[in-house]
Amino acid sequence: MSAPSSSWPWMDGRPPVRQSIELAPGELRDAAESLFSLGYRLALACAVDGPPAFRAVYLFTAGAPDRRVELLVRLRPERPEVPSLAALSFPASRFEREMKDLFGVELLGHPLPRRLVLHQHWPEGWYPMRNDAGPTPEMVDEAAPYPFVQVQGPGVYEIPVGPVHAGLIEPGHFRFSVVGETILKMKARLWFLHRGVEKLFEGRDVHAALELAERISGDTAVGHGLAYCLAVEEASGTEVPARAAELRMILLELERIYNHVADVGAMCNDVGFGIVHARAQTLREGLLRLNATVTGHRLLRGGVRLAGARVAKLPTPRELESIGAQFHELVDLALGQGIVMDRFTGTGALSSADAQAIGVLGVVARASGSSFDARAAHPLAAVTPEFTPAAAATGDVLGRFQIRVSEFDQSLRLLADLCDRPGPLQVEGDLNPVGGSGSGLAEGWRGTIAHRAELDAEGRLTRMKVVDPSFFNWPALSIALEDTIVPDFPLVNKSFNLSYAGNDL
Repeated sequence: MSAPSSSWPWMDGRPPVRQSIELAPGELRDAAESLFSLGYRLALACAVDGPPAFRAVYLFTAGAPDRRVELLVRLRPERPEVPSLAALSFPASRFEREMKDLFGVELLGHPLPRRLVLHQHWPEGWYPMRNDAGPTPEMVDEAAPYPFVQVQGPGVYEIPVGPVHAGLIEPGHFRFSVVGETILKMKARLWFLHRGVEKLFEGRDVHAALELAERISGDTAVGHGLAYCLAVEEASGTEVPARAAELRMILLELERIYNHVADVGAMCNDVGFGIVHARAQTLREGLLRLNATVTGHRLLRGGVRLAGARVAKLPTPRELESIGAQFHELVDLALGQGIVMDRFTGTGALSSADAQAIGVLGVVARASGSSFDARAAHPLAAVTPEFTPAAAATGDVLGRFQIRVSEFDQSLRLLADLCDRPGPLQVEGDLNPVGGSGSGLAEGWRGTIAHRAELDAEGRLTRMKVVDPSFFNWPALSIALEDTIVPDFPLVNKSFNLSYAGNDL
C-alpha cells in the first residue's frame, strides 16, 4: 500500500470527530487508501438519488476515540459510475455491487461486477431504488440459473440445501461441493427475503419510522432501533440526555444476553446434547418475561425513543444474580461433556487473517482475535472501567461459544452497574426539526450495526441506509466450512447465527 497523501485534511494526526468531504471520482481511491492506512474501517457505502445530487457515500469509522469521515462523490444521473475500491476492501466490493443492483451505478475496475441483491428473475435495466424507477415490472419467467461455481474432480458431488428449509428458519440456498463427507466449497445464495426496507423508510416521519427500524431483524429490535435513533439525532443536531444513554445501554445488554443464552443452547443441541438446549430455552423464556416487565414487550420494542428512552422498571440485583447462576450451570454442564468439546474444538475455524480480510464483525470477529467492539470504539455512555472487549484466538466453534459466555458475563456486570445508577426511568428529549445527514453505530448482539439517515427540513426521511453485521459476516461462513464435514454444517452455521432478514433487507 502506498503512503497516504499529506494533502488530505485528516492527516494532521488529530482527525476531527466528524468530517464530510466531497471528492471528484478520481480522488476516491487515494482518499480511501489513506483512511485505511490510518486504521479506519468502511462501515457502509451507498448511493443516494438526490437531493441535492445523485451521489455515492462512503462512511469510514475509527475508535476510540470515536471518529467518522464521510466521502461524498457526485455522480451523473444519466450515467452514474464510480472507481471500484474492491482491490482495497472486500466489503467495499459488495457494497459496490449492491449500488449497481439498486441504483445502476457502473463500477469501474470491479473484478466481479455481477448481481448481488437482485436475483436473475429481476429484469435487466430496472433499478428499484432510483427515484424514477416507476412501478415494479414483471419478473422474468425463464431466467438463466444462478451461476454457482462447479467444483469438478473424482468423487465430487453437490448437495443443494434450501432456500426452503425444515422448521421456521428464513430462506437461504446453500450449495455444497463435497467429496465423501468433506466440504470442498460452499456457496450461500441469499436475498430471497429482500423486502425493500430502505425504500420503505423514504418519505416517513422520523418518529413513525422508528417502528420500522425495530422490525428490520426481529431479534435485534434494540440494536437497529438504537442505530436508527443515533443516525436521526446526529442528522438533526439533537443532544441526547446522559440518562437516556444509560437506559439505552441497559436495553442493549438485555437484548444481548437473551440472544446469547439461546445460541449457547442451540449450539449444544446441534451436537446432540439437548439437555443444555432445554435448560437454555427455559432461561431464555424467563429473560423474555423480564423484558416484558422492562418495556412492555418481550423483544424490548418501544424502549429506545428518539432523543430519549423509556422503561417501566429495571432488573434488580437479585434477578441479575439468579440469571448469572442459571446460565453458568448450563455452561458448566456443556463444557464438562466430552461430546460437546470434541465437536466444538477445531470445527469451522476462521483464521485471524481471513477474518480481517473479509471484515467480519461481532462475535465472529472476536472469536478470531479481533478486539473491535463499538461499545468501546463508539460508546453511548460512560461504561465501567473494567470493560474490555472479549476476545479469543481459536476462531472455531468453541471460540465463538466462549465469546458468547464472556460477553454474557460482561453484560451482567454492565447491567449491575447501570441499573444501580440513580435517575428517572423515562427521559424524553426534544428532537430538532432541522434536516441534514447523520450516522448511528451500535454494538448489537451479532456485531456492529450502522445506519445512515438523510432528513428534509420537515423531519421526513429522504434516504436511509441500513447495514446489519450479517452483511459483513455471511461470506466468512463459506471460508470457515472448508474442509469441514457436512454433518457439522448446522453447528458451524449456528455458531455464526447470522440474520437473513438483516442481510436481505
